[in-house]
Amino acid sequence: MVRAKLFDYWRSSTAFRVRIALNLLALPYDTVPVDLVGGEQCGAANLDRNPQGLVPVLEIDGLRLTQSLAIIEYLDETRKGGWLPVDPAERAMVRATAHAIAMEVHPVCNLRVARHAVSLGATMEGWMKHFISLGLEGVEGLLRRDARGIYCHGDHVTLADICLVPQVYNARRWNVDLSAFPRLTAISAALETLPAFQAAHPDHARPAG
Repeated sequence: MVRAKLFDYWRSSTAFRVRIALNLLALPYDTVPVDLVGGEQCGAANLDRNPQGLVPVLEIDGLRLTQSLAIIEYLDETRKGGWLPVDPAERAMVRATAHAIAMEVHPVCNLRVARHAVSLGATMEGWMKHFISLGLEGVEGLLRRDARGIYCHGDHVTLADICLVPQVYNARRWNVDLSAFPRLTAISAALETLPAFQAAHPDHARPAG
């Protein structure tokens, strides 16, 4: 059987999500680093894999998949991850939380967006702290509204949890004050004890040397 191959940047929160998903399924995979800081995502090889010039890209089942949420939902559907509830209303709630992170917070804080903001006079840390704090305020509200269980939506890991931990990591990286978000930080702390999340952490994914 051909092993999956993940084109990955160790600090990318989107790649972090996919590493978590692969680990939760105990799916073996090989990692191919793509240096975002060095601009490798804009090179011909990466553009051939993903014309958007982004990571992650997952090669699996003879496919070349892009966009982290699409990858994770593919894995969920083909490997029975159980990350989306069967009930449509519950599924919508999980997706809403995941999308609040992946489609509201993350795009504004994408490296190429933040670099452009810096070119217009913002500071990198100021930009990141402002938009991460603003986004997490909304996520905290969603999680408090559905406050049950130890994770985002109950006692089972969902798509929302897979998105939350990388975003909390990113918030800490940019010195965001998380004291105003006790619900999401408690959830993240519980998730961070799980081996699949620990193994996916950037400290473990960073290339040697």
